Amino acid sequence: MKTRTVLKATALGLSLPVLMLADLSPDAPPGLSFTRDAVAIIGRPFTPMSYAGVARRTTRRVVAVEATATTSAVAQQQAATAQQQAATAQQQQAVAQQQAATAAKQAGAAVGTVVHALPSGCAAAPKGGVEYYKCGNVYYRSAFQGNNLVYVVVQQP
Repeated sequence: MKTRTVLKATALGLSLPVLMLADLSPDAPPGLSFTRDAVAIIGRPFTPMSYAGVARRTTRRVVAVEATATTSAVAQQQAATAQQQAATAQQQQAVAQQQAATAAKQAGAAVGTVVHALPSGCAAAPKGGVEYYKCGNVYYRSAFQGNNLVYVVVQQP
């Protein structure tokens, strides 16, 4: 009997470690394997479906979208400011031209005086194939000064 007890203890002692190492789960294919399947543990930061991983990726996406939206908003605001400044400069130039025309009209409009805009109430008066503009008793002819269109006071044609 002693041999039989020793034999049972030896068999149990040898089979127990083998059974502990073997993967005997119902999902596993039949047979004995000594390695377990690799499984990602939900909740670990770098696993694809973890809450931490999803939160990290979502935060990165939101920050990227907000940064893009902020950049485009700043660019639009700068473009609007530039347009407003250009409109203000154009308005100031028009006021200066009108003041110059008024000054030329008040000064008796000496021949050769250059104005950037015609005074109000001028009418086209073509003579001899040349286009003149009659403003009261003063005649103007269009000309270019660099790239700008100007009007020059001329004698009555």
